[in-house]
Amino acid sequence: MATPETILREKPVAAPPAVPGPAAVLMTLVVYPLLIAWTFFGLLVSPLFFLVWRLVTGLPAGRIARQLIWIYGRSWMAIVAPFVRFRRAGLDQPGIRPPAIFVVNHLSFFDTFCMALLPFSDITFAVRSWPFRMFWYAGFMRLAGYLDVETMNWEECLIAGRRVMERDGFLLFFPEGHRSRSGELQRFYSGAFRLAREFGVPVIPLCLVGTDRLLPPGRRWLRPARVELRALPPVDPAPFADHGELRRHVKALMAGELKAMRQERPA
Repeated sequence: MATPETILREKPVAAPPAVPGPAAVLMTLVVYPLLIAWTFFGLLVSPLFFLVWRLVTGLPAGRIARQLIWIYGRSWMAIVAPFVRFRRAGLDQPGIRPPAIFVVNHLSFFDTFCMALLPFSDITFAVRSWPFRMFWYAGFMRLAGYLDVETMNWEECLIAGRRVMERDGFLLFFPEGHRSRSGELQRFYSGAFRLAREFGVPVIPLCLVGTDRLLPPGRRWLRPARVELRALPPVDPAPFADHGELRRHVKALMAGELKAMRQERPA
């Protein structure tokens, strides 16, 4: 029987060819212009939508910003739908409810867009600094209360995380920090797991496959893909001796599930 250590060393699926085929060329020529056009249209109309939605619902500004970001992700899914088949599984489990911390593996720039597969819009992302440098996203991210974990110190992360938990929200981390170029899980950083133990909230592992075919690191052209997001049962941090043990346990669970998901996919 494979141990967690051998699972973590499993070789990734074969990389896509270096030269794009006709379907990839068509997808690239269609999707990029539509995505750029929709992004700038959204920048124009979102202030009006924000104002109207605030007056109608009375929701806090951050909550509305997170809803807008989720809608933007759903719109991106509609744009790529002729070329990408999306599937989600395991998200109807009764234990998947806020407050909690999602952790998901990282394969592609578009992984964050695929989080719109989640049936929840009140999700606060914990990300590195570089997305905050994209002016077309930065304002929404700051308004949404996203955590810049690369520049925040631990006390600042703790304060920001506590705000999310107190309003019964979700935090979402990519614990690898960087996109995997091999398809294998990289080392996990500890932030998500330290916060889970600090707040006594479950960690919900999310396993994502297919985005490394869609757009892996280092490639510019898109490729048709099947993308699946699968939630594993929530992990209670209480039984673990420390956050390191919790981190290793969650990583082994995700490695085993990702291996199974890849084996289920058509060649």
